[in-house]
Amino acid sequence: MLNDSVRVAVIGAGFWGANHARVLSEIDSVSLEAICDINIDRAKNVAKRYGIPHVFNNYSDLLKNDEIDAVTICTPSSTHAEICLEALARGKDVLVEKPIASTLNESIEIIDSARSSGRRVMVGFIERFNPAVEVAKEFLDAGRIGRPILIYGRRIGPWPERIGDIGVLKDTSIHDIDLSMHFFGLQPIYVYAAGGSLRHSNEDYIQALITFKDERSAILEANWLTPRKKRDLRITGTEGVIHVEFLSREVVIEKSEGAYVPTIPNTEPLKNELRYFITTLLKNEIPIPGCLEGARAMAVAEAILNSIATKKAICVLDILKEHGL
Repeated sequence: MLNDSVRVAVIGAGFWGANHARVLSEIDSVSLEAICDINIDRAKNVAKRYGIPHVFNNYSDLLKNDEIDAVTICTPSSTHAEICLEALARGKDVLVEKPIASTLNESIEIIDSARSSGRRVMVGFIERFNPAVEVAKEFLDAGRIGRPILIYGRRIGPWPERIGDIGVLKDTSIHDIDLSMHFFGLQPIYVYAAGGSLRHSNEDYIQALITFKDERSAILEANWLTPRKKRDLRITGTEGVIHVEFLSREVVIEKSEGAYVPTIPNTEPLKNELRYFITTLLKNEIPIPGCLEGARAMAVAEAILNSIATKKAICVLDILKEHGL
């Protein structure tokens, strides 16, 4: 790593990997060195578009390159853990797209590897970097709606055909699981959920109740069944409500005296996220959300799936304590 720039490679040249390449090529403190995809033609096309000098079709070959300081992993979720673990073993810092891994056990392996290697891992919970979420968090922390007591998150819409290795919970609801802990600043206690698979091999609809201490709770809804895409979240407090629209990046604060619509910065969440990642590397800081936050979200997701299967409430807090999370 140079003093004023980070040499970065992107692993995965599909839809999201191409977006990573585009944004990284626009960050002054990044030297975008390489891109990798099992479809070499796809990788070459992205490399040509953004002036990336090196192209690989095997991520192990890319990770052997000592001229690369950090990688972003934009591959199918089932491959996240194996690529992340090898990257850490090769001395690379990592941004891995959500979910951090396929299972909680894999997530724990990544935490252990990050600690032993001394490298840093950030998880791509991009909604934390949505300017609407950042504004909502500022108002929440300032006490504008009093004490937050209830979160309702909804992510519904048609199935994104590029997703085939995980269900709607770990693909979409994982964002609201993370945001619930982010907004409350607390770890969950119990989950109780219902859901199933109507049209897909993995779950394609869920509703989950997550309880926290101080009588706080989050209700999450997600499906790949409805024709129109909707992404929104409400935080109800003792003195008002904050409503966040993720797609339009709008926030409405409702109080007894009326509604207020703050101005939201016109910034791209992915650029905010990747710029933050690079900045933490240059400053030798630990990025957040990191592998700890990624593992906690995975623990909650697996507890929700367990609850759906058993039709029972699951104590997440015990699971978190068992794994030192």
